[in-house]
Amino acid sequence: MKINKSAIVMIFYILFLMLPIYWLINMSLKTNQEILSTFSLWPNDLTFDNYMVIFTDPSWYGGYLNSITYVVMNTVISVSVALPAAYAFSRYNFMGDKHLFFWLLTNRMAPPAVFALPFFQLYSSVGLFDTHIAVALAHTLFNVPLAVWILEGFMRGVPKEIDETAYIDGYSFFGFFRKIFMPLIASGIGVAAFFCFMFSWVELLLSRTLTSVDAKSIAATMTRTVSASGLDWGVLAAAGVLTIIPGALVIYFVRNHIAKGFALGRV
Repeated sequence: MKINKSAIVMIFYILFLMLPIYWLINMSLKTNQEILSTFSLWPNDLTFDNYMVIFTDPSWYGGYLNSITYVVMNTVISVSVALPAAYAFSRYNFMGDKHLFFWLLTNRMAPPAVFALPFFQLYSSVGLFDTHIAVALAHTLFNVPLAVWILEGFMRGVPKEIDETAYIDGYSFFGFFRKIFMPLIASGIGVAAFFCFMFSWVELLLSRTLTSVDAKSIAATMTRTVSASGLDWGVLAAAGVLTIIPGALVIYFVRNHIAKGFALGRV
């Protein structure tokens, strides 16, 4: 029997990638005492109490609801703003277009810590502190440039003759954009939405700085989980497992779009 070395390497690589996830699940099914006292590859005393804490404590499941709320808001806003901007960059040449495009990308390159204090002061002064829209709008500073960059690459792949043919056939610009152009770049929209979702979901600094109670994210909740006896490792592990699920679902639904984005060289 001939052994496929590539398959063996791939299997070990996948096992190496899955090891942290398995260990996280393993810890989430243990008691805190077992986690700190013994080393085991599986739970000796299987328990689901850590998950029950999350599902019954408002501060925990509220964090998930808050995160999902502002992440969805940010994704919708970012993609909606990026679509017309990317169309302008892909179809028209105007003075300073390349410099403007580069400036947009520099916003994505800047660390969130640079904008944390200005956002805090701005939102506190206008009454948006500790609201979902505050975090959603703050994340657009980083997600809109990324979405514009991704969508512009997909739009350049659509011939301009399609635009002209649609206008000859009597389509208005909005009718052409909605009925013809957007279906042609559906993969690009899916890829842009995926990256906007993932950045906003895992971002911690801005979501922690701009919220306190009512809109506190799950990431911020996890960093503040400490008691008199120390960190509750089991609950943190359970929260980590549940945090992975939304991202995994998004990857599953847009996996084909992401693959096409890699094939086009824009992702």
